[in-house]
Amino acid sequence: MRTLAETALALVDSGRGILAADESIATMSQRLTAEGIAPTEDNRRRYRELLLTPRDLSTMVSGIILCDETLRQHVATVDGDVPFPHAAMRRGILPGIKVDTGTTPLAFGYGASVTEGLDGLRDRLAEYAELGAAFAKWRAVIDVKTATEHSIEVNAQALARYAGLCQEQGIVPIVEPEVLCAGTHDIVRCEEVTDRTLAAVFAQLRLQKVELEAMVLKPNLVTSGTEGPEASPSQVAEATLRVLERHVPSTVPGIAFLSGGHDNATACRFLAALNGIAVDAPWRLTYSFGRALVSDALHAWDGEDANLSAAQATLLANCARAAAAVKGVEPAPAST
Repeated sequence: MRTLAETALALVDSGRGILAADESIATMSQRLTAEGIAPTEDNRRRYRELLLTPRDLSTMVSGIILCDETLRQHVATVDGDVPFPHAAMRRGILPGIKVDTGTTPLAFGYGASVTEGLDGLRDRLAEYAELGAAFAKWRAVIDVKTATEHSIEVNAQALARYAGLCQEQGIVPIVEPEVLCAGTHDIVRCEEVTDRTLAAVFAQLRLQKVELEAMVLKPNLVTSGTEGPEASPSQVAEATLRVLERHVPSTVPGIAFLSGGHDNATACRFLAALNGIAVDAPWRLTYSFGRALVSDALHAWDGEDANLSAAQATLLANCARAAAAVKGVEPAPAST
């Protein structure tokens, strides 16, 4: 049996990344509806099965993050129905679970939010471990427009409490402090807020005795706002590496970046540029993308079994670009 540190390393090692398929029932139902697919429990299961079962997925994906509903569902196989966590392990992919319950307005936060889900978390984690989850994820949301010392500190405390509870229950925590890219801000402002956020998060992780070698960090890349002045991949890479070097201890085995709403090609260009300059970094730098990997596959599937192969080919192509970016290879420009 792996130790927590070995599991954390397995999630970020060998040039593979983490597939985030952990949308809540409400969010997944909205996305199905937008594609003209009935938002039923079985269709949500079929879609997550589509994401897990492509041949050779494990050559590019080390782990898959699921929601509570999917963790309890089954994958259809020639040997009968198999629970999702067991099906993932059979394919060489570690199963994970999203454990936060979303965000609510922070009291006296002047528009900032705080992530909920700590109530009863110890018992839920114990159950998830029994169901087969090897790791978990908790997302804190930091909006550049409303970020204050208060809002950053409250979210950092919650992330550290979650991480400690995970390790207590034998589960590797993915610590996700996301500085949102929505807005008109420039890359300098994003770097400033990301810097303050990571400083607070690691101060809390140390204070609450979290084992840094047995976790994975999932931050944003330092970019301009989506409506702000454009930053080049090299600018993103340099700003991101500066922040990491200031705040992330070398004992953290790996950093799996979220896509942050950027499309697959853009997120991969940023990640490739970062890996191109971070050749001596002490951490493994990989990806943990959600929509940047799976949205195209959902559109190609359209709820039809006849489209399954095409949808999985689309997913694998997106994963291949992300895996190449881990090696510093930028995706080719789109053809015109």
